[in-house]
Amino acid sequence: MVPSLLASPPASNDPAAAGTMFELVNALHEGEKSLKSRVSNSIGVSAGCELFIEFVTLFPHDSANFTDLKRELIRQGRKYAEEALTYRSKIAELAVGFIKDGSVILTHSYSRVVMQTLLLAHQRKRISVFVTEARPRGLGLKTAEALIAAGVPCSVILDSAVAYVMDKVDFVLVGSEAVVESGGLVNAVGSNQIAIIARAANKPFYALAESYKFHRLFPLSQYDLPSHNSKILSFLRPVRPARSASVSRPPNTTTDPQSPPTAPARITQEQISENNPHVDYTRPDLISLVFSDVGSLTPEGVSQYLVGMFAG
Repeated sequence: MVPSLLASPPASNDPAAAGTMFELVNALHEGEKSLKSRVSNSIGVSAGCELFIEFVTLFPHDSANFTDLKRELIRQGRKYAEEALTYRSKIAELAVGFIKDGSVILTHSYSRVVMQTLLLAHQRKRISVFVTEARPRGLGLKTAEALIAAGVPCSVILDSAVAYVMDKVDFVLVGSEAVVESGGLVNAVGSNQIAIIARAANKPFYALAESYKFHRLFPLSQYDLPSHNSKILSFLRPVRPARSASVSRPPNTTTDPQSPPTAPARITQEQISENNPHVDYTRPDLISLVFSDVGSLTPEGVSQYLVGMFAG
């Protein structure tokens, strides 16, 4: 990059109006914040935005001026976006090669790339699918309805019945919100416990992930995820019995504004959902393979790919 392109302070948050590389990168970061504010779980968005910003800052060029550089970046960005639309079909073709005729598959929640893979496998082979409910959002029902409509033998199981059904399945197939630098997986909550049960039952656990979901994040536990906050799994105070009208309140008694809210007399599904995580982290040692548009990778292979990709 030409040093003068990095010298000036930002003047606008509109990438099209940027006059220097500094302004352009700043505008892209502002755009990333805007996109992340529109979704409940921003991990996948962060991974894609991080990759694009890295592409912009490391893009090799011989442009004579910044206007030409922006034009080329836009052209390359649109080209990449068009190619990215083909990634799910590439992953489906790759993964179907690992699915044997007559396979019984367990999947979790809803994933577009998993759906495409299962529907392609159904066209070529005989498969049966167990689908978890995937509470609290219940997206497994969406998967089951789509599979049944396509003629795939399918059964919805309780999240708590995963261990019960594991002996009947040949392998587990899940999507991803992100695959992190350790090779671990961030996906719909419940994925981690399914992976643990699959390992105990000696069943393969496969993840499907587009390469733009590879994320330079290195969580060591569930509580290192960006989506975790103090409201998740918080304890609610039990409801205290109403005081008798004859009992007067002690003087100078005030309500502590920092105290947790009082638990309602009746707990609703919405309250349970708000108090629970929507994603969790699965350690790399529990994952058999990650199928991606760049190939079938071990978790260690994902880590190596990320290092190479961001090393320029």
